[in-house]
Amino acid sequence: MRYTLRQIEYFIATAETGSITLASERVNISQPSISTAIAHLEEELGTQLFIRRHAQGLSLTSAGRLLLVEAKQLIEQAEHVYSVASEVGERVRGQLSLGCFITLAPMVMPELSHSFTSTYPESRIVQTVADHEQLLERLLSAELDVAITYDLLIPDEFEFLPLASLPPHVVVSEAGPLARHSAVSLQELAREPLILLDLPISREYFLSMFMKEGLEPNIASRSTHQDVIRTMVANGYGYTLANVRPRCELALDGRRVSRVRLSGDHRPMVIGVLTLSQSRKPRLVTVFEEHCRRFVSDAYIPGMVAPVMERRTFLGQIDGDGSLPGDGSSS
Repeated sequence: MRYTLRQIEYFIATAETGSITLASERVNISQPSISTAIAHLEEELGTQLFIRRHAQGLSLTSAGRLLLVEAKQLIEQAEHVYSVASEVGERVRGQLSLGCFITLAPMVMPELSHSFTSTYPESRIVQTVADHEQLLERLLSAELDVAITYDLLIPDEFEFLPLASLPPHVVVSEAGPLARHSAVSLQELAREPLILLDLPISREYFLSMFMKEGLEPNIASRSTHQDVIRTMVANGYGYTLANVRPRCELALDGRRVSRVRLSGDHRPMVIGVLTLSQSRKPRLVTVFEEHCRRFVSDAYIPGMVAPVMERRTFLGQIDGDGSLPGDGSSS
């Protein structure tokens, strides 16, 4: 055999991204190294794997598509060798394919992944960011080993380990009138313009809160991008509902948003670790689950204001007459 597993990994990265530039960023190696590896594979195998289109990047040939299936199986088998060795020697090593829900990823993923690989230096984490439905699909197809997501519509073939509970709250412009309220109800919000997070299942979660109270929200705009929504809110286009609590209150354009408590009894979203149900999980997965259990809780969530700390903040704001500063009822 005159090709290496590393060359196979470079081929997979290029095939899945359709670009040597993007493949280079994914595997953190130079573009010439990627090009050389692919050229070597094509020469060794005696077939063209990619069609080069300057404007459209790379696309797989029929032979390339067949090789991609085999290449993924080859890498999976190679990783399994590490898993077996790890379990026999009680060492934690190998590659973990980790997915994360798109709104959680910017805050949770970097610190959680770094802390794990620092604790277990022979491990490596490959990160994927996606919405909830995509995470389920990729776990089922074995593209992912584990995912950090919410407890929304978990099918029976999955296991969910709860870590922390995030009640919904309202995000408003710091300069807007709602920012002066200590709390606001859905009845008060129904007539205000809503900038809706338009992701599968998340969308239904937020809209169901209005339906439960017989209300219809005034949806002014929708976006699948959390940062776009925060910037629109900061610029006064409307409010949004959210569960994540970034430590920074700045939108990407430098304007500020404010969090306002949502009054009433609303189902929280629970952050947890999602895996396929199986009789015996790989040691790397079980160790990662335990790491998450120790690292994420109501008292501490990477990149976020933890729910316990936020509850203490609300309690600390209560003044002598039992109202909160800025609450219209105290005037």
